[in-house]
Amino acid sequence: MILSVALGIALAALIVVSGAVGTVEVGVLDAARITLGHLLPNAPWMSDGSLTVLQDQAVWQFRLPRAILAGLAGAGLALAGAIMQVVVRNPLADPYILGVSSGASVGAVLVIVLGSAAVAGLPLSGAAFVGALLASALVAVLAQQGGRLPPTRMILAGVALGTLFSAITSYLTITTDAQNVVSVVFFLLGSVSAATMASLLPPALAILLACLIVGTQARSMNALLTGDESATALGVQVNRLRALLLVVASLLTGAIVSVSGGIGFVGLVIPHVARILVGSDHRRMLPVTVLGGAVFLMIADLLARTVAAPTEIPLGILTAFVGAPFFLWLMRRGAASRAGFDR
Repeated sequence: MILSVALGIALAALIVVSGAVGTVEVGVLDAARITLGHLLPNAPWMSDGSLTVLQDQAVWQFRLPRAILAGLAGAGLALAGAIMQVVVRNPLADPYILGVSSGASVGAVLVIVLGSAAVAGLPLSGAAFVGALLASALVAVLAQQGGRLPPTRMILAGVALGTLFSAITSYLTITTDAQNVVSVVFFLLGSVSAATMASLLPPALAILLACLIVGTQARSMNALLTGDESATALGVQVNRLRALLLVVASLLTGAIVSVSGGIGFVGLVIPHVARILVGSDHRRMLPVTVLGGAVFLMIADLLARTVAAPTEIPLGILTAFVGAPFFLWLMRRGAASRAGFDR
């Protein structure tokens, strides 16, 4: 509880600090005043005339949506990673390693390159979700053995499909018009710079629905970590649970990728850190994972805007700098058993 409250306070502070960072000069206190002024329109501090229209627009229309979207993307990807790690009983799993994010990227890039007509008129967010769901379905079909879904086969199928989807994305990129290449590359590297208040709704709804579902399945997810036979003995319908969790992870991944592009390794790093801090019981771990993912990616977005200003670094580059060494450390140290997994 203390950790969750601390993370919540950190989120609020990061939203205010993000509102103050940018080319238009706005102080931290002024950013807080603008934010509260829109939430509480009759607040007296908004009528003193010290804030300009430009400052108000910079904070409310550009910086705050971006900060909130970074938080939503981090929360969604972290939760999707935690779900995937339960599905395959391996702390090295996340939506990218299992090919789900690559499938979502194919759907989104098809819309960017060929238009929505290429995917039956679906918008970019819908195409990303369909791509993620298709990737999950293919992983389940290819990994199935004797009516069961062995975790190792799911990882192998996911890695192979992820490579295939990445090849499709690369082909679409090199064969499209030059004006589309920059958009595709920037999308694949991940960014929340195009955030608007309207773009916050799909990922927010996806995260809310996913939290409601996994919140009711926390005990079953704990049982699944003990192995299929033990979970079955405890009354868990293992294959049905895995299918449900795959759909939820696909929903999350598709919704996040459609608005933020390809941001990797959040789903790998954050759930594992949460398990180290509060243990592997999903009733405690999942809230910390969601809040920690939001804090992590909001900090990464602040760094992306400031480290090489005025040039912006894509978020996928920063998260890879953290995630890739962490992934190698997990493999090297065999940390699976200490995080509540079987080796």
